[in-house]
Amino acid sequence: MKNKLMDLNNHLFEQLERLNDDDLKGEDLNREIKRSQAMSSCAAQIIDNAALALKAYTAINDGLMKSAPEMLGVKKAEALEERPRD
Repeated sequence: MKNKLMDLNNHLFEQLERLNDDDLKGEDLNREIKRSQAMSSCAAQIIDNAALALKAYTAINDGLMKSAPEMLGVKKAEALEERPRD
């Protein structure tokens, strides 16, 4: 996978900088506001998906699940598999 959460973070800050441009006015400002709303909506979905994958990963490594659904792309880390349980 090419895109990472850090890339999302960078895109969001770039968008914030564009919105903070004092020279943006009228239709250009409205266009950036609409763009920001769309980006925010997509970003929220990406963040929700990452949170779900993290929960599955945590559940696997806590021994609550043997494996996560394949669609999450979450696997138990080899180093954690070999760790003795308390």
